[in-house]
Amino acid sequence: MEYNDQMKNRVKRIEGQLRGILRMMEEDKDCKEVITQLSAARTAIDRTIGVVVSSNLVECVRNADEKGENTEELVKEAVNLLVKSR
Repeated sequence: MEYNDQMKNRVKRIEGQLRGILRMMEEDKDCKEVITQLSAARTAIDRTIGVVVSSNLVECVRNADEKGENTEELVKEAVNLLVKSR
């Protein structure tokens, strides 16, 4: 699978968020602020997982369809990946 610039940029933003959280912890910032930022980072990770899985699913379904293969199993596998990530 090819990971496009949008996906890579999402991960870079998450990386920046995590560094910011670590800095907040090192500066003994308020617990509520740290938790808020951790929650935002988790949401960003969840959304990135969704983008990667859906992009991969589209690519896999196209390839399977071109080969005349059944795509139902691919969809089930993608849903299972999303469920496991939660």
